[in-house]
Amino acid sequence: MKTVLCIPTLNAAETVDDFLSTLKVQTHQPDVLLIIDSESCDGTDVTLRNAGAVVHVIARDTFGHGRTRQLAVEKADKADIVIFMTQDAILARPDSIERLLGCFTDENVGMAYGRQLPSPMATHIAAHARLFNYPENSMVRSKSDISTLGIKAAFCSNTFAAYRLSALDTVEGFPPHVIFGEDTIVATKMLQNGWGIAYCSEAMVYHSHNYSYCEEFRRYFDIGVFHSQEKWFLESLGTADREGKRYLISEMKYLLKHSPCQIPSAMLRTILKYVGYKLGRMESRLSVSVKKMLSMNKAYWK
Repeated sequence: MKTVLCIPTLNAAETVDDFLSTLKVQTHQPDVLLIIDSESCDGTDVTLRNAGAVVHVIARDTFGHGRTRQLAVEKADKADIVIFMTQDAILARPDSIERLLGCFTDENVGMAYGRQLPSPMATHIAAHARLFNYPENSMVRSKSDISTLGIKAAFCSNTFAAYRLSALDTVEGFPPHVIFGEDTIVATKMLQNGWGIAYCSEAMVYHSHNYSYCEEFRRYFDIGVFHSQEKWFLESLGTADREGKRYLISEMKYLLKHSPCQIPSAMLRTILKYVGYKLGRMESRLSVSVKKMLSMNKAYWK
């Protein structure tokens, strides 16, 4: 089984050494480390080439969450499994890659994703987000789970995920023109086509974000845009309302136990997320200049 590890990068010097040190000790070494670099100017490409990676440079303004990953797939010559990571994810145990690839012994599994642990500097709000979305128990979800899990059935993340290329081909690969969410689009289509989606809690990476208030707003604006432009997605899985309520209750319980002083901040963030999401859902009524101002993925609006 040929495996290729693909990572899109842009000025990743801050994390690249930690990533390479944890990759070096993995019990399964990918056959190729493929980097799609968006014209880094901090030596990221040089460091990775010196580490033996194949580095393909693209113009910075041509990056797209789906487009760039599909380019990586096309350059993963004759691979059976393509693994994706983001530049800020750090492998948390020596067998993380091996554990993730182990999911594919089940021939019905089309993609698998790993568990994200809070980074050492994560706030309690950021830590809860990881603990809520990435539980301790592994599972394989199928089309039949949509009726009970709803939108959560297609939850996954390209922060640390692997794809069986034969399954990816059946859903025509990653969509080229999406603001983000290319991973959940592929997961939804795979479920609809009879493939299983595996969550492997033993395959761990450290990855979390301490978003500012503005970043929370912009991120949820982009989620609203995604749901507005990909209407079939919610029609297939249902709305996110039930999951949002469950998250809010869980967050309040977690903060009451671990950091009650952060509850006001969490409530303000909830309001900003809601307003951002609703504005994103009505993006067709907004001018491009306004959307670019409100969005986290500003390059999308060029």
